[in-house]
Amino acid sequence: MSGTEKTKAHAEQAKGKAKEMTGRALGNERMTADGHADQAKGNARQAKEDVRDTLHRH
Repeated sequence: MSGTEKTKAHAEQAKGKAKEMTGRALGNERMTADGHADQAKGNARQAKEDVRDTLHRH
C-alpha cells in the first residue's frame, strides 16, 4: 500500500471513530452515523490498497 493512501485510510478511520464516539456521548445519532460512514470509507480505501498490493506482488 502506498504510504499516502495508507495514511489517508488510517486518518479516515480515526476521524470516524472519534466522531462516532462523540456522537454517542452527546446522544447525536446523525454524528454517530457520520462517524460510522467515515470509518467505512477508511476501511474501503484500505481494502482497495490491500488488493492493489496483492496484485502487484504476483
